[in-house]
Amino acid sequence: MSDDAEDDLILSELDDDELVQQMHDDLYDGLKDEIFEATNILLERKWEPYNILTIALVGGMKIVGEDFRDGILFVPEVLMAAEAMKTGMRILKPLLAETGAPTIGRMVIGTVKGDIHDIGQNLVTMMMEGAGFEIMNIGINNPVEKYLEAIKEFDADILGMSALLTTTMPYMKVVIDTMVEMGIRDDYIILVGGAPLNEEFGKAIGADAYCRDAAVAVETAKEFMARKHNQLAAS
Repeated sequence: MSDDAEDDLILSELDDDELVQQMHDDLYDGLKDEIFEATNILLERKWEPYNILTIALVGGMKIVGEDFRDGILFVPEVLMAAEAMKTGMRILKPLLAETGAPTIGRMVIGTVKGDIHDIGQNLVTMMMEGAGFEIMNIGINNPVEKYLEAIKEFDADILGMSALLTTTMPYMKVVIDTMVEMGIRDDYIILVGGAPLNEEFGKAIGADAYCRDAAVAVETAKEFMARKHNQLAAS
């Protein structure tokens, strides 16, 4: 498509399927204004907020996540896509709350005590929100108490811990051991990530899974939540 044709594109003239496809493209390109406009157009067309979230926004971020995982997109582009997604989410969030729409799950995420790196976990936060999770990001340098307080207050399903230093990695075990002592470990899915970690380390400290990047974190969280829902349904 030539630039002129691109400039002449009028979102409101597209039918629903074309508009959703265009939203996927615009998310991929990180175009905030277009996502804002298209989200409002679908609302005017009486789309349910939950359908806009899952079909248009989450559907688009899924493509972004897959291309990030496959090395086609890089962190700056993913951050731009996530920012565009947020403009749509700002419109939908209050409406979703009103309709009591289901969320896939609730997650608390934060970097462990002694560690002040947050790029990785901010990326996970954005990708998880893009996949329809509700996230409470508690930032950097978190002691055990802060994690425990947050998962309780947020009524979380998942606890995500991040570390970028080999010296701060062992603190993840401190958090998990404390949860075991309190008898609450099995109430939560625990995901860990960060550059120096690996699968063996995740197993050794008693986490449910090690996630090597944000795309894997989303896939893993979805799998565990599906299992949790199935167990609840069966019990």
